[in-house]
Amino acid sequence: MEELLRLLADDAPGSELARAAGTNQAARDLALRIRAGMDASKKRETELSALVDVARELASARDPGGVLDTIVHRARTLIGTDVAYLTLYDAAQGDTFMRATDGSVSAAFQQLRLPLGAGLGGLVAKTHKPYWTADYPGDQRFKHTSRIDHAVGEEGLVAICGTPLIVDGAFVGVLFASNRTRRPFSREEVSLLGSLATLAAVTLVQVRATAETAAALEQLSAAHAGAEHAAAAHDRFAEIVLSGGDVDAIAAALAELLAVWVVLVDAIGNELARAGEVDPEPIAGVAGGRPMPWAESPASGRLTRTGDCWVVAATAKGERLGALVIGGVDELSGADQRIVERAAVVTALVLLFRRQAAEQAERAQADILGDALTGSTALADRFRLLGKKELPKQVVVAVCRGDHTGVLARLDAPLQDRLTLSGAYAGDLVMLLDLPNATTAAQRLDDVARRTGVTIAVAGPARWGDQLVSAHQQAGRLVATMLRLQRTAQAAAPDDLGLAGLVGAAHVDVATHVNHVLGKVIEYDGQRGTDLLGTLRAYFAAGQSPTRAAEVLHVHPNTVQQRLDRVTVLLGQGWLDPDRALNIQVALHLLATLPDAT
Repeated sequence: MEELLRLLADDAPGSELARAAGTNQAARDLALRIRAGMDASKKRETELSALVDVARELASARDPGGVLDTIVHRARTLIGTDVAYLTLYDAAQGDTFMRATDGSVSAAFQQLRLPLGAGLGGLVAKTHKPYWTADYPGDQRFKHTSRIDHAVGEEGLVAICGTPLIVDGAFVGVLFASNRTRRPFSREEVSLLGSLATLAAVTLVQVRATAETAAALEQLSAAHAGAEHAAAAHDRFAEIVLSGGDVDAIAAALAELLAVWVVLVDAIGNELARAGEVDPEPIAGVAGGRPMPWAESPASGRLTRTGDCWVVAATAKGERLGALVIGGVDELSGADQRIVERAAVVTALVLLFRRQAAEQAERAQADILGDALTGSTALADRFRLLGKKELPKQVVVAVCRGDHTGVLARLDAPLQDRLTLSGAYAGDLVMLLDLPNATTAAQRLDDVARRTGVTIAVAGPARWGDQLVSAHQQAGRLVATMLRLQRTAQAAAPDDLGLAGLVGAAHVDVATHVNHVLGKVIEYDGQRGTDLLGTLRAYFAAGQSPTRAAEVLHVHPNTVQQRLDRVTVLLGQGWLDPDRALNIQVALHLLATLPDAT
């Protein structure tokens, strides 16, 4: 008996107690029970000490990811398993997903999601109770799915124990300890894993709360800084308006304040200003049928994200005057977004001022234009009052018939520079342009007509006074003729309409018209000594038959066809269309009446 007491006092293992000499079996059994109790107490003390260490380690963690890594590492060490892992609850999808692992080697296992009720972990997540098994693949208590079983099999797991993470009744996730061979889990090990899970859940919630608080403080600080930034921007914009600055200055200030590029467009997409290094892609035009960014901005004046751009409409009195397009930045803070919206308000104000000034100038122009179209020549002094240069000696007259509200806005910069006067007159928009002739003006206005749908007739050039009145009347007759011929949404000079244009003209310059229709053929014959003009006369006289024309010309039909092919190169495809063919025949007849006829 004394020997047993001595061995217990020396903390001898149970194997030595079982072999103690001079003692009866009852004494040895009692000593072994005492030894087992001492071992259990020591183990419990070790586990409690480990939990204290874990608590201390978790207390020093500052991010949720670090907390989770600490939890799974400690669980694997304390329980003595091959693998430990933790899943978190996803309330949006109603399942749990793998968040941290220790000892795992399978990529499929590390990306696993567990629906509630599926597998051991899904059952823990659904019931909020711990479950364990010594042989998961063969345990039919759990709902096996092919995806879960495949991932577990790839990881090689056999024995699994899972316990829920719960804080104040709220389910957070599941903590697992698992082995790659069969092994039972004692209730003490399940209890220890549960203690770890509880400690981890509390710490995780606290860390999240701390992070959210820090983020809120940072956001508050940023809001304060943003308010100061917004106030500075407001002062900058106010200074621009009060000093008479234009939209160019607003765009430049906005680009500098936010380190972005800025494009300002009017209500129909014409660019009014730009600043910064503009990305050409979003402003290059409609690509692939997609609308431009400014076309999608709401008229509410609120900033919206459209593709790679930020867009805000500039509106005044409920009318959309234009839009600011911002780029060169991935994100804009709330304060910066308010700065852009404020810039849009200021831009709308400046555009409204500009339009009012333009309307006043238009009224003044319309008065001068009305006098010019009634034959007045006393215009020079009034013209200079508009802030323009001297009156050109002569101008061409363009009459625009139809909905002409967008015509002036569609003029490109070179045409704007050539625009002498413009305004509404007798229901039409009349423009006086400092261009050399009507044909050139019509060519440059054709795209404007096509884009706006108006029909534009051009006559001139003419000097101020009676010549200008006659040119305006000719343009008026010409635009009426174009509409009767259904030549809408295009621009034309008298020569462009061939015979119809001559009929509507008060005065016809036959030589100019003939040169307009046949000039390239006349020049070709003159330079090469050919007679394409004679071939054309014979061809039309023969009813457009190359064979009969060849008989008249005493050449082979192939020769006639080759000459006609050359005419096609000179005059372009479609010269044999009925209207053009008629104009060419009239020009050939008129050519014969000229003194130096070929």
